[in-house]
Amino acid sequence: MTTENKEKYNFKPILGLAIVSLLICGLFFPLIVTGIAQVFFPYQANGEIVQFNGKPIGSNLIAQTFTMPIFFHPRNDSASGVDPDITLQDAYSQIPAISNATGIPVDSLTSIVNQNQEGTWWIFGSPYVNVLKINIGLIKQYSTVYSEFSIS
Repeated sequence: MTTENKEKYNFKPILGLAIVSLLICGLFFPLIVTGIAQVFFPYQANGEIVQFNGKPIGSNLIAQTFTMPIFFHPRNDSASGVDPDITLQDAYSQIPAISNATGIPVDSLTSIVNQNQEGTWWIFGSPYVNVLKINIGLIKQYSTVYSEFSIS
């Protein structure tokens, strides 16, 4: 065998392994994992889309842009800028401005924040609230104040 024939011969198993690996890792495995996720965890697999009056309005996983003073705002100092959660302290600090803009009592807003807190696992983590969830709660509970935001 010449050197050229040996190189062609040694190249075939490598090329075959690359093609098989590409099919397994790039096609079959992702399809299997996606199928399993769709069957057992469809809400999470589809991005935790939030429905309001039967219409999709956002995701629990990505921050929504709220700029009006009548809503809680996501934090802008997160690493990605799309963090959907704020700390309890951040939520509490926004309550006086929301109360002034809407006329909703501070105690009522504080209660809504406390009812929506998440992330309290014994000694691990800090409590937080999801901005989209808390704003939807405001719209539902105070429909007269937020009448223009009722999605029909």
